[in-house]
Amino acid sequence: MDWFRKRVQAIPRRGWGVGLLFLALEYAVYRAGAFLSRLLGTESYAFSCKIPVIDDGIPLMPVFVIVYLFAYVFWVCGTAAVFLTDRRNTVNYLAGLSLAYAVGFLFFVFLPTVMDRAAEGMMVTGNRSGVFRWLLGIVYAADGGEKGNNLFPSYHCLTSVCCYLGVRGRPEISRGFRVYSLVMAVLISLSTVLTKQHYFLDVIGGVGIAIICFKVIRRLDPGKRAERKTPEE
Repeated sequence: MDWFRKRVQAIPRRGWGVGLLFLALEYAVYRAGAFLSRLLGTESYAFSCKIPVIDDGIPLMPVFVIVYLFAYVFWVCGTAAVFLTDRRNTVNYLAGLSLAYAVGFLFFVFLPTVMDRAAEGMMVTGNRSGVFRWLLGIVYAADGGEKGNNLFPSYHCLTSVCCYLGVRGRPEISRGFRVYSLVMAVLISLSTVLTKQHYFLDVIGGVGIAIICFKVIRRLDPGKRAERKTPEE
């Protein structure tokens, strides 16, 4: 525990601040996408990404709402942990995450997607007994109620994969935390479909956009230029 406490204390305060900032940005982008799609009228042709043969076969597992909600904590901690790495990797991580958010935002505005929870029979979930179903009902109510929108890409998947890619292969980060980040990215991605918050294609979209954006940023390597601008000590 003492080792863990020292590692947490080693994270610069700006790491926690940026983590919270990007959490707020994620929420703002999500809401702005929904607002602009209504304003521009693109919401009128929102479509469903459901693949019945796949999505109907995925069971509802209300217990995964805990993982789904814990994602918000993971994103802040994941971004903060990246600040333990060198400046080049940190800048590239923030650029990759920002690009992924921007791509997702374009989908929200110009290719909006929707889930009819009433037709899927999900709105009765919150009325059933059990704390996990109760929590899931709150999540549904806070996320559009009978009509869920901004599904593709799943930002839960997108952001979680970005957090893992930010520490992947980094010697400054312990192997345990790198494995933990991978496991959490997988569990959070699973939680999006096991809570029926997303369809299978939304997961593919979130994971795919995160990976592609990070590949693009690593090729452009803005962190290298930022590193060169750092004054010599």
